Amino acid sequence: MTIRRLAEEGRLSGAVAHGGLVYLAGQVADDSSLDAEGQTADILAQIDALLAEAGTSKAHLLTITVVLADIADAPAMNRAWDRWLDPAAKPARMTIQAPLVDPAWRVEITGIAALPAG
Repeated sequence: MTIRRLAEEGRLSGAVAHGGLVYLAGQVADDSSLDAEGQTADILAQIDALLAEAGTSKAHLLTITVVLADIADAPAMNRAWDRWLDPAAKPARMTIQAPLVDPAWRVEITGIAALPAG
């Protein structure tokens, strides 16, 4: 089976497609000066782009993990999430609080999506 690495950087790939699945690396906002809602919207746009590059979409997301630097940002993150979410294709989701590598990051999101058959 072919392994496709997307959006490769020095230490990682933004996503890896293999065996009918797309595995997203932890995505963080390009603009870390934004608040948690803005960072979440930025990250979700990146996820849309990575999934499109892989040949799938948010409608095929299976699971998402959201990491918040401060769980108090959950309502702000959820506002951006709710605007973005496809209500007909909700993935399983977990939200946790944990320190992030860069103190300016408020949100990091990872997940797994299915590739459409074909």
